[in-house]
Amino acid sequence: DCWLLAAIACLTLNEKLLYRVVPQDQTFTENYAGIFHFQFWRYGDWIDVVIDDRIPTFNNQLVFTKSAERNEFWSALLEKAYAKVHGSYEALKGGNTTEAMEDFTGGVTEFYEMKEAPKELYKIMKKALERGSLMGCSIDALVPARFETRTVTGLVKGHAYSVTAVEECKQSHQKEAKVRLVRLRNPWGQVEWNGPWSDNSKEWASISKADKEKLHHQNAEDGEFWMSFEDFKKNYTKIEICNLTPDALEDDKIHKWTVSVNEGRWVRGCSAGGCRNYPDTFWTNPQYRLRLLEEDDDPEENDLACTFVVALMQKNRRSERKMGANLFTIGFAIYEMHGNKQHMPKDFFLFNSSKARCKSYINLREVTQRFRLGPGEYVIVPSTYEPHQEGDFILRVFSEKRNTSEEIENRIEADHPVPAPASAVEESEEDKHFLTIFQQIAGDVSSGSPGSAWGTEMEITANELKNVLNKVVVEQKDLKTEGFSLETCRSMIALMDMDGTGRLNLQEFRHLWNKIKRWQGIFKHYDCDYSGSICSYEMRNAVNDAGFHLNNQLYDIITMRYSNENMNIDFDSFISCLVRLEGMFRAFQAFDQDGDGLITLSVLEVGVMI
Repeated sequence: DCWLLAAIACLTLNEKLLYRVVPQDQTFTENYAGIFHFQFWRYGDWIDVVIDDRIPTFNNQLVFTKSAERNEFWSALLEKAYAKVHGSYEALKGGNTTEAMEDFTGGVTEFYEMKEAPKELYKIMKKALERGSLMGCSIDALVPARFETRTVTGLVKGHAYSVTAVEECKQSHQKEAKVRLVRLRNPWGQVEWNGPWSDNSKEWASISKADKEKLHHQNAEDGEFWMSFEDFKKNYTKIEICNLTPDALEDDKIHKWTVSVNEGRWVRGCSAGGCRNYPDTFWTNPQYRLRLLEEDDDPEENDLACTFVVALMQKNRRSERKMGANLFTIGFAIYEMHGNKQHMPKDFFLFNSSKARCKSYINLREVTQRFRLGPGEYVIVPSTYEPHQEGDFILRVFSEKRNTSEEIENRIEADHPVPAPASAVEESEEDKHFLTIFQQIAGDVSSGSPGSAWGTEMEITANELKNVLNKVVVEQKDLKTEGFSLETCRSMIALMDMDGTGRLNLQEFRHLWNKIKRWQGIFKHYDCDYSGSICSYEMRNAVNDAGFHLNNQLYDIITMRYSNENMNIDFDSFISCLVRLEGMFRAFQAFDQDGDGLITLSVLEVGVMI
């Protein structure tokens, strides 16, 4: 876990940060009780983690993190607490320094690839350290087998280093120019750079004794070493800076940032739509409305814009690794919108290009990017690269000026009050057709007289309703279905049985059939391949077309309840879902006498709702 050790090394450079993570006044003597506690930032909150002081050993040596001083144990205890957060020591194998940096600070990280780094990188690094930012770097190993292999210069590929200082000093043979130096630390506590400005190099003879003291130059194999900034850029491929606040490091001014935090979830079959490469499902991803209300105080070249940083972090993937979880490849896109408060539909994304997006989708815990856009309303769409990948995430938005961000949620409502069956309607040819079918199957529960066509003498049970409906729908050539299940027919009777007999009369049956016909038309519209099922991602649109507008949580529940293992919903499940929705809306409206959208139920009334 060199990535964790590199972050711990960075933490020691800032006492305030160190003591936030490792609270003071903990010793092995005064008030010693065999336990210690540490604090970590965890997805928006600071948590306190308590551990005992039993640390794994082998042959009387600490197995994992250890100090050069045999009586110093805080780093080993900190590592144990961090392992407890993630479930095990094994869960700490392999990672990114920024992950631990953020867990130690609650900060936000920005990456720089050396080949694409800005000209002011030295200045950026110096200001970052002055502001207490944590900084790490690494050398990419293109071949996995070469991870943590030592190069001829003493540097290690695929290994995390801490950047602990950035300084300038004057060499005796150069009158004006100063040499720029970077101090790095190998968390192993050994294996150092052996090139120019290494511990024993001749370059140290060219600077004054005062500069040597300022740079704390030591000739020791302790894992810490200096190198020139130019060599640093040549040898390292990536640098990561964890800012305590995402202040623009290129700017001399310290800004106060506002932060908004949103938690979300990608649900397979409902809201895990993948990236823009999957237009049929991309629109189903969670959407967050961002309102940028004020321009920056110091616009660049009269460019009235708002600076903000978007940080998308996936949650719990490391602790779930033992169950086979790996980091998803994640990213986000930003679109301009105008006053729409509803979840943006598929056509919006088909006909509108993004205003901004992350540079690339990548399998890191967090993807971060800085943007400048004009004041207005935008929608941020976070997603995994591939669809159907389920997981939790946190979306943070930092801005220089006032902003708001919130998940776009539909208001839960039906387009029109859901009416109960009418008591009488005119008889039509279709009614006569159904009367014939009805009379063939119905059981007469009255005194035996046939009565009128719309009378209540003839009623059918759930099983008889199943026979009536299936005789009709199975014969339809443009609808592939095996018919309705008994459970669905029971739900239909519960919805339409207004006299409480547990059966349907012809009038109630006719009203039900009219609903089924309308819902059948919606189902056929989304069953584009005539497979007899619709994709669960289309369920949101289908439910909306039926007149029901639900929030994201309810759409997730519907998907989990009614879709099969292939994330498809057949005709029986589709009708069953709409029957239950209509029943719930009708019951709610009956209890909501004042129409304020709130009801209070007794235990018995809850039973009525169910």
